[in-house]
Order: sequence, then C-alpha cells, then structure tokens
Amino acid sequence: MRKGRKDEMSEQDTPADWEADAGPDDADVEALQAEVQGLKEQVLRFAAEAENTKRRAEREANDARAYAITKFARDLLGVADTFDRALAAAPEGEGPVKNFVVGVEMTAKELQSAFDKNGLKKIDPPKGEKFDPHKHQAVMEQPGSDVEPGGIIQTLQAGYELLGRLVRPAMVVVAAKTGAQPAPPNPYAAGEEPPPEGGSVDTRA
Repeated sequence: MRKGRKDEMSEQDTPADWEADAGPDDADVEALQAEVQGLKEQVLRFAAEAENTKRRAEREANDARAYAITKFARDLLGVADTFDRALAAAPEGEGPVKNFVVGVEMTAKELQSAFDKNGLKKIDPPKGEKFDPHKHQAVMEQPGSDVEPGGIIQTLQAGYELLGRLVRPAMVVVAAKTGAQPAPPNPYAAGEEPPPEGGSVDTRA
C-alpha cells in the first residue's frame, strides 16, 4: 500500500519543511491583507457616495418644493400688504367698528400662520437694526439722531423669505452716514493777495 503524505513527510522532510507546507507563505498573507484593505476602502467610498447622493436628492427636493410655491407665495404677499395697510389705517371705535378691526386682525394672523407653516418667513426689521443688503432695500436715507448711521429708521414694507431664499426684500428708511464737512472755498486761491491786517484797503483812485 502506498504511504500517505504524512508518512512521506515524516520520513523525508525536516520539521522546518513541515511548517512551510502547513500554510501560505508571507507573500500570500500580505497580498490577502492588501486585498482586504482595498475592499474596505472601496466600501467606505461607496458609503460616502451614497450619503452624498442622499443629501443631494434631499436638497433638490427642497429646492423643487420652494420653487414650486414661490410664485404662489409672491402673489399672496399683496394680500398680506393689504391687511397691514388696513390695520394701520383702522379707526378706533366701539361696537361694529371694533368688531370689524378685530376680524381683520384675526384674518391677518391666520394668513401669517399659513405662511409660517409653509416656510414663508416675514422680514420686519425693528428700528435701529443694521441695514443688510441681502434682506433689505433702502428706499431713502434720512438723518437719524437716535439711530446710528447705516441703521434702519423705519420699515415701509415688510419683506419675506421662503425656506431661506429671499422672495422680497424689506423696504426701509436708513439713517444717513455723516461725512466730513467740505472746507470753505479759499477766496485767494486765484493768486489775489489778502488785505492787510486791520481792515480792507480801498484801491479806487
């Protein structure tokens, strides 16, 4: 009967040869480790790309939603402006007049609540807030003694932004920035000599 491999090794090979034949050599181990490391990096790269794709899809969905209702929201701003003007000019009174004003106020609040639920935020800067060209539009400048230069004196019309995107800037009056006063003109700049001290000299014959 033919002897098995174990018997052959025991008779012909040394213990060092048995250990060498027992498994892969160092080169094979390093190659497998490098392959595993490459697969790990590939998995991480695919995971990062999947996360970026997910975020990009969410951002595009939000942008599409914002663009879809921007025109509709802009059309409703005129209604909100009408309510604001009506409340600003509402007379004070009792009875039916007061009830009418209260009804207008409730309707305006309900409209603003609908705006808030859909991401349409009102921009109504208070007096003294610094002018922001990204949100405000300066209609005019006026000297303001109680407001720092560049600050807002009055808001003429509220602005709105939809999900972080400006729909309409707030129209405001801005405190004028005071500059240095120009020097008075020099009457002798043309080469004329100044009059002597003590008064003017009559040069007429």
